[in-house]
Amino acid sequence: MNQPLPMGLNDPRMLADAFSEFISASALLEASYRDLQQKVAHLSVELADRNAALTRSLAENDRMRAALQQMIDSMPCGVLVLDTAETIVMINPEGRQLLGLKSARVATLRDLSKASRINFEGLTAATDDEHDTEVCVQSASGKRWLAIGRRQLDCPPTKQEPAAAPLRSIWILRDMTAGKQAELERETARRAMALAEISSILAHEIRNPLASLELFAGLIAEERSGNPQWIAHLRAGIRTLSGTVNNVLSMNGAGMPRMARLDLVTCVRGSVEFVQPIADQANVAVSLQPAESALAIRGNEDGIRQIILNLVCNAIRHTAAGGRVDVVLRKKAGQAGALAIVEVRDTGCGIREEQIARLFEAGYSGTGETPGLGLAVCKRLMTQHGGTIGVTSQLSQGSNFQLEFPAI
Repeated sequence: MNQPLPMGLNDPRMLADAFSEFISASALLEASYRDLQQKVAHLSVELADRNAALTRSLAENDRMRAALQQMIDSMPCGVLVLDTAETIVMINPEGRQLLGLKSARVATLRDLSKASRINFEGLTAATDDEHDTEVCVQSASGKRWLAIGRRQLDCPPTKQEPAAAPLRSIWILRDMTAGKQAELERETARRAMALAEISSILAHEIRNPLASLELFAGLIAEERSGNPQWIAHLRAGIRTLSGTVNNVLSMNGAGMPRMARLDLVTCVRGSVEFVQPIADQANVAVSLQPAESALAIRGNEDGIRQIILNLVCNAIRHTAAGGRVDVVLRKKAGQAGALAIVEVRDTGCGIREEQIARLFEAGYSGTGETPGLGLAVCKRLMTQHGGTIGVTSQLSQGSNFQLEFPAI
């Protein structure tokens, strides 16, 4: 049997109204869905735009970071960055070079102090944001001076890197070696100028009285009046002072001396006889061993005498009583022709190896007891004569100064 329809559904009008309401609801749902799709599409476009902008921003950040890193790497000073945990975040190539790190891995200030031999942990307390600290570093190439400055940073962690420790400080390292060397050179030049000025005044004031004293000492010796030992001491002292004055004048003089042909043996013999009173006073034997044949050179007689005076006086000064100084002349063949050789040998205390390189510097004295001009004058005079001067020495066994002149 057919079931009866629910109440109201038998009425066509009611059925039409219900269907009409359904159609209306469906239309509303379709309109809402279309609106939702439009919003989703709009949000998708907006999201895509924002993603593209973020990508561009990240790319720009990477580019800026790379450019900044390149700038830091190419800076002429060292750059060292630390975070709040005292961990080294970055150190540029110049910083590695200045600290001599090469490829060593350094993570903390303690590692850096050990690798560079600079107490960075101590500098943390000593260095402020206004003043740099100068430190001296001993390297294979010699001493280097570094200026190390520290600047505090206030950089909170970013949202992209919340776990990273914020940066705390940046250290700047500058090589001050050239400036320090220039400062030392200026100081050396200033002292040399002052020494030249004082020396010139002293030489001018002493030279004339010395000539008179030498004359009077000779007259006393000729008249045989007075104590011979006192006279010998007087003449030795006068000749020592005369040599000092000649050194001063030679060191501060300008121009080339007048050169002429001269017999080197005769010139050296006269110089050795001139210093004989000094040797007698010191109880040091001085001997001359001339060459087997004549030795002729082109030179200045006063200059040659001054060289021999300086070398023999130095030898006597550094030889104990009872020792000896031998002046030997000989001739040898050289690559550019014959050479006239003069050697001044002593049995004195010798010269330390580290001193030999500086012996001929003006103002340098191994003992500090002399002005340090004699050997510098010798080198200058030998250069003017086209010759060379050298030295070999052994501690406690003596020294040998060798002069080489072009022979004619």
